[in-house]
Amino acid sequence: MPKTKSIINIENVVASAALNQKIDLNAVVKGFPGVEFRPERFPGLVFRLKKPKTATLIFSTGKMVCTGAKSAKESRRAVMTVVKELKKGGIIISGKPDLKIVNIVASAKLGGKVDLEKAVFTLGKTMYEPEQFPGLIYRMDEPKVVILIFASGNLVCTGGTKEQDVYDAVHKLHIILEEQQLIFYE
Repeated sequence: MPKTKSIINIENVVASAALNQKIDLNAVVKGFPGVEFRPERFPGLVFRLKKPKTATLIFSTGKMVCTGAKSAKESRRAVMTVVKELKKGGIIISGKPDLKIVNIVASAKLGGKVDLEKAVFTLGKTMYEPEQFPGLIYRMDEPKVVILIFASGNLVCTGGTKEQDVYDAVHKLHIILEEQQLIFYE
């Protein structure tokens, strides 16, 4: 068990959804003047929700990508709300979307300073070029995530597909840093 409790915040959950049907994006624009659609610049339209505060990209293929949610549950709710709104606006959608969480980004504070110079050699599967970027990039195999480690003891964890992946990865890293004497508390 680490000496300090890490503070973890989920910052963004990205979900992909498939409606398994084509969507007429011009019809969506007519029914929802608030959506952003510039086909000459990007093939999808952006459907924003205030609650939960998310942005969902919708493509004519029926594929959707939802970003901005703070939990997997919130992400699912956002996609279902967008589908419900589309139906209310006269867009015919048959069936439920196939939804999958594809990425979770979280920040964490470990409560101590990390010796990145030593960590490069101890952790393995790392990249550290302080002239290019102040953080050490660590690729963890289990759970399969990438963690940016900063000397301040702050982390960014990305690549998880379940919220538990983030908690497990940060906890595991925290223990390794303590066992290898790579983290120091004031």
